[in-house]
Amino acid sequence: MGKQTRREFLKTVGFATASVGTLSVLPSCASVSGRVAGNRKRPNLVLVITDDQGYGDLGCHGNPVIQTPNLDLLHRQSIRLTDFHVDPTCSPTRSALMTGHYSTRTGVWHTIMGRSLLGKDEVTMADVFSASGYRTGIFGKWHLGDNYPFRPQDRGFGEVLVHCGGGVGQGIDYWGNDYFDDTYRHNSKWKKFKGYCTDVWFDNALKFIEANKDRPFFCYLTTNAPHGPYNVAEKYAEPYRNKDIPNPNFYGMITNIDENMGRLSKKLKALGLEKDTIVIFMTDNGTAAGFRGKKGQTKGYNAGMRGTKGSEYDGGHRVPCFIRWPGGGFGGGRDIDRLTAHIDLLPTLIELCGLKKPRGVKFDGDSLSPLLTGAANDWPDRTLLVHSQRIEHPEKWRKSAVMTERWRLVNGKELYDIKADPGQKNNVADKHPRVVEKLRKSYEDWWADLSNRFDEYCEIIIGSDEENPCQLMSHDWHSPNPAWSQWAVLNGSKANGFWAVEVARDGTYEFALRRWPIEVDKPIIAAIPRGKAISATKARLKIANVDVSKPVSKNATKVTFQVKLKAGKTRLRTWFIDDTGESRGAYYVYAKRL
Repeated sequence: MGKQTRREFLKTVGFATASVGTLSVLPSCASVSGRVAGNRKRPNLVLVITDDQGYGDLGCHGNPVIQTPNLDLLHRQSIRLTDFHVDPTCSPTRSALMTGHYSTRTGVWHTIMGRSLLGKDEVTMADVFSASGYRTGIFGKWHLGDNYPFRPQDRGFGEVLVHCGGGVGQGIDYWGNDYFDDTYRHNSKWKKFKGYCTDVWFDNALKFIEANKDRPFFCYLTTNAPHGPYNVAEKYAEPYRNKDIPNPNFYGMITNIDENMGRLSKKLKALGLEKDTIVIFMTDNGTAAGFRGKKGQTKGYNAGMRGTKGSEYDGGHRVPCFIRWPGGGFGGGRDIDRLTAHIDLLPTLIELCGLKKPRGVKFDGDSLSPLLTGAANDWPDRTLLVHSQRIEHPEKWRKSAVMTERWRLVNGKELYDIKADPGQKNNVADKHPRVVEKLRKSYEDWWADLSNRFDEYCEIIIGSDEENPCQLMSHDWHSPNPAWSQWAVLNGSKANGFWAVEVARDGTYEFALRRWPIEVDKPIIAAIPRGKAISATKARLKIANVDVSKPVSKNATKVTFQVKLKAGKTRLRTWFIDDTGESRGAYYVYAKRL
């Protein structure tokens, strides 16, 4: 994207009116047709994605314990993609879902370490819907960046209510959030809410839907539950106590989600929107706490699959995907067993909703419209790929799977006939060397296509008009050991790393180095409840060609530097150092162009 703003970049793909920031820049609905081909009313979209819920964490998929009556009903009313795949962890799945590109192509292959930031030159699903006149809103988990130009309001969403980072209560989120009565980011401002996190997301999504009932809308409802920590009211967890499952609270969180899905369905029906609204339900990776299998002993349910969250085996990335659209004829409990993936949804929705396609963008996924409408007389076999990297620079063959309708090549060595062996127990690579060779060639071509960008960084822009000042947090350090959690901050983790940043323009910049976030505002060396005191007598800041230090006084809550900088890409690194030379980074830095 270079020095272009997001708005300028979107013009290059033909989206001159796309949303960047607040609702005020969305196009007028009067200027955009509310009809698609055949003069049919343009459908709304509600896309629900839950966090860490696996394929087997649903009653309709055979789980004998969990109670999900509303999702079971949606299953009966929907087209079900039964061989649908995502990435094995959070951010990569979300980046691919939003762009129609393989996650690694977008710059996202981890959930922390600056590798969860969505590439600046990616066009998102929200950009596409916004450019076609839809109101766009996100409620819950974004996990693709919390600074400009990575925030949801920078990427096409007009209404934004989110927690920060990969989970409620992580280091980059508002300090002290614990799922109940939390403070979330509402359109760039922190705001206190009452109630349980999932209920808050649904409450506000339903308000958004009602406010936009007379115009087309895209509602992205993306719960942080049932991601850990596994906090939920006891009334939801209690039915699962004394059951043969790994974690009653995990199931309780899903039952609360299910209750809210019932509220969503009732609201759409009450507003007369059910017929003309596409509802998609999916999850972001395999189960995190619904199944445990070790040395022949299993607990919980995983629909017969091998692997869980983070795994290259099917249990890590095969997830539910239900699509209901009564007005489009999508329903009746029909299964589609062809190989599909998250990268297919954006091109599919562009076709179904009659949206303007971004100019010059080539999707990795395919439109599933022929499958969904029953028009696919001859759907070709295809090869899809997935991997789990979770390191600074991707490594070839690391935790990878090459998939076709019949085969799974795992880590470049193990071959499974998924039709005959869905549990991936019998490696048949030695019996099918030509299949192995063919699938390895597919991976080699894929890797060559992606790998030319692996050394690039997604720089946080400091000093922009869109976000000035900005808060940087060690969650986004490029480091083998980033202090990403509030626990790391509480414990005074002796970690450090650098932020990849871009200085927006020449000028004088102020950097305030803190141990605690501004809402805590305690001395750098002090302990707070559950936390540890640290020793620090000197603070150091290094950015571009500037390397400066100052003493840390006993009661200082921050150490502030003012430096002159030239516009451009660089690295920012900080230190709190004690008299012995031992150090750690400043977990929070507040940067401001003066």
